[in-house]
Amino acid sequence: MSRPAVFAAAAIGLAAVVGGCTPLTSYSGFQAIEAKPADMKIGEDSKSTVREKLGTPSAVSTFDSDAWYYISQTTDRVAFYKPRVIKRDVVAIKFNTADEKVASVDTFTLKDGKVIAYNGRETPTRGREMTVLEQLLGTVGRGGMLPQDDEGVPGTRPGDRR
Repeated sequence: MSRPAVFAAAAIGLAAVVGGCTPLTSYSGFQAIEAKPADMKIGEDSKSTVREKLGTPSAVSTFDSDAWYYISQTTDRVAFYKPRVIKRDVVAIKFNTADEKVASVDTFTLKDGKVIAYNGRETPTRGREMTVLEQLLGTVGRGGMLPQDDEGVPGTRPGDRR
């Protein structure tokens, strides 16, 4: 091989290695095109004008239909690592129930979020817990090895051999 071909192959290989470490940026959720959620005017805009300017909300509160949320998020992913959230914006727009006008517009970012510590153990269920001996001998006498003669029993399918 000639010297320029070796340099070209090395340059292509180096570009491939460096390109594999370039983060891929992903945008998801609400994307403001013409109007921003924070630009909604309190007391002037109504549900219909907000929907006309911004579109349908990302989420509506479960317990209060007068609270709309517009959520957007930006993440970076490098090679095989887990995605990392760079930016998250949640705009909460609340409406008066009487006249459906905007009552408040609040913006929350990643800095406003809270880490929730949850208990990773299992939640106990109601009922009786079986001992090891009951678990080992629980199927004895059920006839798992014997042929089943329940052809005429209601709830069984003809020819089913379970």
